[in-house]
Amino acid sequence: MKLRLENIPVCDHTGMTRQSRTLSCAGADRELVLSGGSIVLLPGLADVHVHLREPGFSHKETIRTGTLAAARGGFTTVCAMPNLNPVPDSAAHLRPQLEKIETDACVRVLPYGAITVGEAGQQLADMEALNPDVAAFSDDGKGVQSDSVMRSAMETAKRLGKLIVAHCEDNSLLRGGYIHDGAYARAHGHRGICSESEWRQVERDLRLVKETGCGYHVCHVSAKETVALIRRAKAEGLDVSCETAPHYLLLDEGDLQEDARFKMNPPLREKADREALLEGIRDGTVDMLVTDHAPHTAKEKSRGLELAPMGIVGLETSFPLCYTYLVKSGLLTLPQLLALMQANPCRRFRIPVDMDADFTLFDLGKQYTVDPAEFRSMGRSTPFAGWQVYGRCLVTVSRGKLSWMEDNL
Repeated sequence: MKLRLENIPVCDHTGMTRQSRTLSCAGADRELVLSGGSIVLLPGLADVHVHLREPGFSHKETIRTGTLAAARGGFTTVCAMPNLNPVPDSAAHLRPQLEKIETDACVRVLPYGAITVGEAGQQLADMEALNPDVAAFSDDGKGVQSDSVMRSAMETAKRLGKLIVAHCEDNSLLRGGYIHDGAYARAHGHRGICSESEWRQVERDLRLVKETGCGYHVCHVSAKETVALIRRAKAEGLDVSCETAPHYLLLDEGDLQEDARFKMNPPLREKADREALLEGIRDGTVDMLVTDHAPHTAKEKSRGLELAPMGIVGLETSFPLCYTYLVKSGLLTLPQLLALMQANPCRRFRIPVDMDADFTLFDLGKQYTVDPAEFRSMGRSTPFAGWQVYGRCLVTVSRGKLSWMEDNL
């Protein structure tokens, strides 16, 4: 397919220019001409925290459906978390995932290797054997409880030149909680998860980073104390980075409802936490935005706040939500948003960047309502259903191949 762009704004993290150019990609046998209006050419977005559920949980999502959702959201690269079956804790256990990626993925998929065998936190995974084929190492979904195991993991990752990407959660502080331990939990009789369960393990890990010199990345930051710890660690020169997700920037416990589409881990916290995250975005403490795309079946998510599994979907809503409520509101510029969703994650995770082969076209003037029935993901659970957003993804090209095109083009 040939894309002929006439006087189209082209934007990346450095700024915007207006260009006319022709781009080619493998895919539909046609020529598409786009000109003027509110259409903009962007570099392909990168999400370093998604759950594609395959192998092992293909009733929730598959590599095919998850990467199609990514393409529809403008993403050309995603990093797939290792809470799978089998857990990719050895080369043999990683192989089924790599084979599915090769045959079914619509965009570039970089898998994570597990930190520990079975993500059980007891014994290191075969990190040496996994290293050539993984983006980094993570036990996402579970915090590594043992100081000595995490120290050994950091020493090994340092030697291999890979990041430790940490889901930070101190199990001793969870106490059966499933939403934030705040006003909503107390008013509605729910068991809460305290913020200390997150920041206490971040505090421990930062101490180990000082000892080992390991490159370290904190998953889905939700608490103001965590933001402060990371800000201080960066000021001290430690090799640390972190991410947060749109739901932690746009929602807090005041938005909770008795509906599991508001249930994720970590949970939505207080207004002060949301404000601290926004400040962290603005001052560079928070390096990138991810979706933590975590699909479950409708039956699973129908069980209410207490019994439903944690996790929401986000690949198809992340950019429009952030563009609408962060950029159009004046909190960020579009280049700043692209730094968070493309340049920074690509730099930190060494993701190849080639805007001739990995790009997306958005109509930034297109307003519509978030409707989960339209999702290409098998997951439908989102707290943003019914929200008005701007920015419809028209075309996504990943590695020179057409991954997504809107039906009406």
